[in-house]
Amino acid sequence: MNNDLFDLVLTGLTETLYMAGASTIVALLIGLPFGVILVVTEKGNILESAKVHQALGTIVNIFRSFPSIILIVILLPLSRFLIGTTLGATAAIVPLSIGSAPFFARIIENCLKEVAFGKIEAALAMGASPFTIITQVLIPEALPSLIRGMTIAIIMVIGFTAVAGAIGGGGLGSLAIRFGYMRYRDDVMIVTVVILVLLVQGIQWGGDFIAKYIERKRYKFE
Repeated sequence: MNNDLFDLVLTGLTETLYMAGASTIVALLIGLPFGVILVVTEKGNILESAKVHQALGTIVNIFRSFPSIILIVILLPLSRFLIGTTLGATAAIVPLSIGSAPFFARIIENCLKEVAFGKIEAALAMGASPFTIITQVLIPEALPSLIRGMTIAIIMVIGFTAVAGAIGGGGLGSLAIRFGYMRYRDDVMIVTVVILVLLVQGIQWGGDFIAKYIERKRYKFE
């Protein structure tokens, strides 16, 4: 790999990791409470509320219905308002975070629903508060599943960063388009694709490893 290619790829990879990492953290901070609320407010659960459940579910579904590139474009004015520009990795974090949060919420909701309701009923019988049930029953019991779900979500965010690169967001997606496609540099395109594949494989392996480790540790003490 020549110096020119190395510098381009290193910059693109750094920007992609920065965008994916920051967007994942913000999307998780938004999506986790949304996912929890969707579970606990459904019919028969600890904080049953049809109105809240339906309203929140509708909001999540509306955002999930937008194609990723359209949602990013729609949210770019928010980036300009908050960051002062619509270009660059930092500006891309705003639409990436908001666009990813609904997907995080649904993934978290589905993971939490895997927890047997009998465990929640047992906690209720012991006088546990809703907050205690959420933090000490729902989330801990669903932790391996949550980790696997978050692994998928992080990989999805990396895909979003490639889309953001098409409209000035930077990262490996921008590198592949500006140098690999527009300048007909096959070396850039090939290296970019290989790095993205390795990155996704590494994240998937890491997520599976952590989830299995937690499961083995849990079964060991049960």
